[in-house]
Amino acid sequence: MDEPLEPADNELVTRTKEGDVAAFDELVRRYSPRLYGLVYNMTSNHEDTNDLLQDIFAKAFRSINGFRQQASFYTWIHSIGINMTINFLKKRNRRRALSLDDVDSHIENDPDFIEATSSSDPRRETSLGELQKRLNESLQKLSHDHRAVVTMFDIQGMPHAEIAKILGISEGTVRSRLFYAHRQLQNYLGEFRAA
Repeated sequence: MDEPLEPADNELVTRTKEGDVAAFDELVRRYSPRLYGLVYNMTSNHEDTNDLLQDIFAKAFRSINGFRQQASFYTWIHSIGINMTINFLKKRNRRRALSLDDVDSHIENDPDFIEATSSSDPRRETSLGELQKRLNESLQKLSHDHRAVVTMFDIQGMPHAEIAKILGISEGTVRSRLFYAHRQLQNYLGEFRAA
């Protein structure tokens, strides 16, 4: 027996516009994991990420009738996500200094990380933990625009063309921002590598 095919995004969008809330719920289920990763890697805070994700999908639901489907739903929802996250970060930075205490802890449950640290070498474990902390801190030092392209390209694996569509910039600008951001990250991590 063949598995039933999942409906295409366009079909779900059309059904949502016609009042089918379950169709939008399917879009939320489909895109929550990727958006969560994108937003978390920009905010470095699980609570803020959860709040933003709710706001992003609420805005998308309210705005769905204005979505003309010239771009893919994927591009549209990621554009909303990036813009709302950047706006949130700008407000947060004005309200208080960025706290780096919320360092990514989910890496400790990553199978590759566990395997890499399974040998009981305390110096190596300390070094890997320090590297993760430094990477996170360095990422947070980047401007919001540069952090967005690094998150989408290096962490989420999006191609330049997709990032350009989501951000509404040229592919050349994406490449330029990535080049600058990678150089900044190398500078921030320079002393760690020298140690």
